[in-house]
This record gives sequence, C-alpha cells and structure tokens, in this order.
Amino acid sequence: MLDHSATDWGVVAVFAVVYLGMFLGGLPRLKLDRSGVALLGAIAVIALAGLPVEDAARAIDLPTIVLLFAFMVVSAQMRLGGFYGAVTRRVGEMPLSRSGLLAALILVAGALSAVFSNDIVCLAMTPVVARLCLRRGIDPLPFLIGLACAANIGSAATLIGNPQNMLIGSVLQLPFAGYVRQALPPVLIGLVLLWGWLAFGPGAKAGAGARSPHPRPLPEGEGVNAEPSFDAWQTAKGLVVACSLLLIFLFTDWPRDVAALVGAGVLLLSRRLHSAHVMGLIDWPLLILFMGLFVVNHAFETTGLAAQAVAWLGTQSVHLADPGPLLVAGAVLSNLVSNVPAVMLLLPHLGGSGEQAGVMLALVSTFAGNLLLVGSIANLIVADLARQQGIEIDWKRHAITGIPVTLMTLAVVWGWMKFVA
Repeated sequence: MLDHSATDWGVVAVFAVVYLGMFLGGLPRLKLDRSGVALLGAIAVIALAGLPVEDAARAIDLPTIVLLFAFMVVSAQMRLGGFYGAVTRRVGEMPLSRSGLLAALILVAGALSAVFSNDIVCLAMTPVVARLCLRRGIDPLPFLIGLACAANIGSAATLIGNPQNMLIGSVLQLPFAGYVRQALPPVLIGLVLLWGWLAFGPGAKAGAGARSPHPRPLPEGEGVNAEPSFDAWQTAKGLVVACSLLLIFLFTDWPRDVAALVGAGVLLLSRRLHSAHVMGLIDWPLLILFMGLFVVNHAFETTGLAAQAVAWLGTQSVHLADPGPLLVAGAVLSNLVSNVPAVMLLLPHLGGSGEQAGVMLALVSTFAGNLLLVGSIANLIVADLARQQGIEIDWKRHAITGIPVTLMTLAVVWGWMKFVA
C-alpha cells in the first residue's frame, strides 16, 4: 500500500462529498444542485492540492466539451425552428390505432434522440404528446413513459446521442461508424421490447388512476416550455447541418469536435434567430458539471487510491473491462450518481480495453437510466412537464415500465456484446 499524505485524504474527502452530491442531487441545507457541487468540488481540490489552474484546465477533456456545446447549438436551432413539435403533431394526425401510434412515437423519439439531445427531445415533445393523448381520449401515461424511455434507449445508438456517449467516444477514440454498427441492433431490439411492454404487457395499464380528476391540457403555444411555431427555413437549415455532420462522422476521419463546432458556427450566422435566443437554450450547468467533475476526478486519481482499488479487484479476478463486471458497475453507478459521473469514474480504468468495452459502457450507462424515475434527466423532464398538464407520473408508475424494460434491455446488451458483437 502506498503512503498517503494529509492532502491526499483531503482530496478523498472532497471527492466523497462531491459524489454524495451527485447521489442526492445536491447537498443538504445548501442551495446547490449537481453542477454547483461539482464546481465547488473543483475549487476545493485546486486549493487543497495546490493544483495550478493550468493543470486543472488540462484535466478537462476539451474535445468532449466542444462537441457537447456544438450539438446543444444544433438542438437549440431545431427547437427554435419548431421541428420537434411539428414532427410529433404530424405523427399524431396519422390514422393509427393505439398500438400503432405508440410505435410511431417511440420510433420518432428514439430516432431524434440518436442525433439530437434526448433531453431536448423530451422537453419539446412531452407537452405535444400529452395534449395529443388527452384530446384523443387515451391514457397518456404509457405514451409519456414510453417517450422518456425511448429517448434514453435511442440516444445510445450514436456517439452524439447523449453526453456520456460523447465523453466515451472522445476519451476512447471510438470510430463513429464502428460504434453505430455495434450499438444499433441492441437499441432497435430495446425499442421493440419497450413498445411490446407498453402496448400489450403490464405497462399498458401503468396509468390506471394516474390522471388527475380534471386534466388541464394547455393550449398550443402556452406555458414556460411552449414549442415555437414551425419555421421551415430554420428547420431546413438545422437539418442540413445535422445531416452533414452525420455524413462527416460516418465517412471521414475529420475531428468530430472541430466539424461540430464549424456546424454550430454556421447556425449562429442568422438574420432571424438571435444568437442570445440560441445561447439561452444551451445547458450551461451541464457543461459546468462536466468541467468540475473532470478536475475532481483528476485530483482523486493523483492520490493513487483508485488504481489501488482496481488492482485489488484484479487480484479477486474482477476486471472492470470484462463484460459482466462492467455491466454491473455501469448499471449500479449510473443509478447511484447519474450516468455522466458514473462514466467518468469508470473510463480511466478501461484504457487499452478495446472498442467493445467502450460500446458496452455506453449502452449500459444509457439503458440503466430507465430503471428509476430519477435515473435520467429525460425522465424528470417528462414527469415535470406532464404534471403541468395535470398528469402525475410518480416513481411507482414509472417503475412498472422502467424496471422490466431496463432489465430486458441490459440482458440484450449482455447477450449481444458477449456472443454476437
């Protein structure tokens, strides 16, 4: 065992408090959310360890931050163009049965989340789906829960679908096309399982008694998170940039962060959408969360305790890069501290493990977000917006779908990565 100084133990204490904040969503008696906890944690370890600001800055994976920011700009463009709401309304107008409508919405949410942020997709689609269900006189709970779960599952299909996938792709240098080839089959199977559970299984009855006595669907365009009216030009502009970036990622070896940043710059050149409106939709707290955790985790790694713990696990024949331990660790940590912090904890111990470990971690950390209502920001966004429409989604109603769907999709990942990929 290595000897550790008082400074090391101080860093360990800060690390423990930060991840307690990740688990609790903040710190008791303090007006801090996860981003605030991560930022203060970074400040604390810089002060405790005497870490030069330049070293702290180098601990931040800048390509991940740039890629995340750039796609927030793309998603903001699509939202301000009214794209998400227009697509959802178009699906709702189709003459489909209940199960057909559910399948269409799950497919659309999953596909959009593979390219754009799953959180933004849920933010824009939830009010439209709620109004659609209430007007058609069908139980909204399976549709809203299905929206959240489909957005989570679908976002795992690419390395740009969610923040943790961007991080994994950047740190492990995963090829975009190679990742899609391995991840797409489990994602498609997961979406089919979700649809089957909600259309024909116990999930179809998840909403029994879920609606308030007097549902109150808001009129179109009303409310804090109202969807802007559809703008064909702004939507086309955003789609051209998004499709161009996908083609670049799939068929070239250009740096993804640079290409995405150029695409974001093109979108910001506008005579109709003010840059302040676009920037107002950027999730700045998430970017701060990333940067703070990068610094805190770097300081913790310098103590050597993480390496010692991993080495000890190795002596017990438990190797984090192996499919079984990685699946368990990824699923458990993602529900304890959220998927982005979980991925940050596990990534340093997967170096040199190959592409399969990265794909496994991306799929597991994303699918595990469906387990509990608090397991994913997308889930909480849907629950909060549904409540504004008079529809209550509590943890029990979510669990009726979330737990079995998560277990089934994780089993698919295990089987696919172990025996097929």
